[in-house]
Amino acid sequence: MHSHRPPPAPPLNLLRRVTTAGAALLLVGAAAAAPAAADTGNETDTLTVAIAQQVDSFNPFTAQLAVTTSILNHVYDSLVTVDAATNEPAAALAEEWEPSEDGLTWTFHLREDVVFSDGEPLTADDVVWTFTTIMENESAAIANGSYVSGFDSVTAEGDHTVVIELGEPQATMSSLNVPIVPRHVWEPILENEGEAFADYTGEDLPAVGSGPFVLTEHQRGEHITLEANPDHWRGAPGFDDLVFRYYSEKDAAVEALRSGEVSLVYELTEAQATALEGLDDIAVNFADGKRFQAFTMNPGARTQDGEEFGDGHPALSDATLRRAIVRAIDNEEIVDKAHGGRATAAGGYVPARYGDYHWAPEGEEATLSFDPEASNAMLDDAGYERGDDGVRVSPEGDRLELRMHVHQDRPDNVNAGLVVVERLADIGIEVENLTVDPGVLSDALYAAEYDLIFTGWTVNPDPDYVFSIHTCDALPEEPGSMQGDAYFCDEEYDELYRAQLAEYDRTARAEIIHDLQRVIYEEAVVNVLAYPDIREAYRTDQISGMQIQPDPGGNIWGQDGYWAFWSAQPVAAGEGDPSGPSAGVWIGVGAVVLVLVAAGGFVLFRRRATAEDRE
Repeated sequence: MHSHRPPPAPPLNLLRRVTTAGAALLLVGAAAAAPAAADTGNETDTLTVAIAQQVDSFNPFTAQLAVTTSILNHVYDSLVTVDAATNEPAAALAEEWEPSEDGLTWTFHLREDVVFSDGEPLTADDVVWTFTTIMENESAAIANGSYVSGFDSVTAEGDHTVVIELGEPQATMSSLNVPIVPRHVWEPILENEGEAFADYTGEDLPAVGSGPFVLTEHQRGEHITLEANPDHWRGAPGFDDLVFRYYSEKDAAVEALRSGEVSLVYELTEAQATALEGLDDIAVNFADGKRFQAFTMNPGARTQDGEEFGDGHPALSDATLRRAIVRAIDNEEIVDKAHGGRATAAGGYVPARYGDYHWAPEGEEATLSFDPEASNAMLDDAGYERGDDGVRVSPEGDRLELRMHVHQDRPDNVNAGLVVVERLADIGIEVENLTVDPGVLSDALYAAEYDLIFTGWTVNPDPDYVFSIHTCDALPEEPGSMQGDAYFCDEEYDELYRAQLAEYDRTARAEIIHDLQRVIYEEAVVNVLAYPDIREAYRTDQISGMQIQPDPGGNIWGQDGYWAFWSAQPVAAGEGDPSGPSAGVWIGVGAVVLVLVAAGGFVLFRRRATAEDRE
């Protein structure tokens, strides 16, 4: 599932205009034109990535799973992107943009050299149609509806200018990470599918987009193939083909990396990363996590109209029980036993990587810190009496036996689940540990047929999306259509969510986002456990270098944008680097020179292709 440092908010008394030179400046070390792949002598210039998660849909209006959105980032451009080095907003389809003084009118000036992969030019009409479709069609708003929630209108002024009118200020206007699709392709699809559009999976390939790669083939459970777009406006990718190959077991993916069958493996366990370090032709990259690990509790599922459904344990509607469960879990123990120490114990919803938007309960706010004695006392006082077997019974007479769904393909979740079982037993709760296939887990979530369920989201530099999925509007319209991962609805939370979205001042917005996290924490529907470190490895005899995000210290897989695989360069035959830097993160082979025209002068930036880049 979806989903770093938020963009700086534009002051209302100053027009923000990102000029062409300024936009280039944002891309230092990230958007230097990667040279097209040379004739290196390799028989195949293919970069292969091992994946486990099945895609949900190639429909960019509905795709939500992390693996799918990461792939589609390479197929469709957005108006703006996130700079690879700094995580700040950067130019993409829009070369420059500015708000009006009151922050209610935003004007985006598009590049004039962008064509879709079928040769048709990308114009303002495509942008207007994409956003308007999301605004007007609920089925098209599944993935990106939160971005247009405050839009009054989107219009074109000529072929290369888009004007967005807002009903109220919207802080996400500098981070509109919405795939822009070709109207001439998608309008007929929308008309043909009608009410069934939400079920359209976009399997009619090749997909037409403006990104650096073209999605050309999908063999479910086997592989997904993308081919380089030689006419991409940023320059052709270094590799001819980008292949995502399925491995149901992570150990099998690691062996494929060892043998050279794949080029990159991500989400390694600590043991796997340790085993790969120091091997010839393999580099291991560690980065601070941008994802949180959590388990949610079923507080009683219902639709927006109030229809109850599912079979969650009735006692979990009691916030006292949910809070007692949170107090019984030691997140530091989760870090040690589930992640081998390669994680940060969590408190709030936004990972520590993202600076001022991160929040952790401290002092008087730490009302649910680990304290099993307090947890037991809370349950005793609330009338949850222990039976003869030590398992508690609710005041209504329901035995506290809870089902817990855990992803069997994620060892850190499996290990964390074992800890949860032990710790809840300490407070008189029996847990049926259901370690299941991700598809089984998803089915249980959408049917609300669970009690506790493991989940996690990748958080973007602007964290609006992961908060939007907990608003009352995100409840399902009918069973099976939820947008988030918890059946949560709270008036205070919704007021705070609207307030942060309307706040352009970064400091003030961060305070509101802290309050949002406080509500989630205190209501104890979502228990955030840890921010796992990113552990990934790649073959230095296949990839000579690629851009991490942020730089330095960042990750390769799951970037905001397509920097890594667009910038990656194949190793020429016989030129493999057997030692390989452990981060191995430079653009291209050797130094890349980016000349910027700024403030009337020339600024020269040279990136070092040396082992020091790992620091």
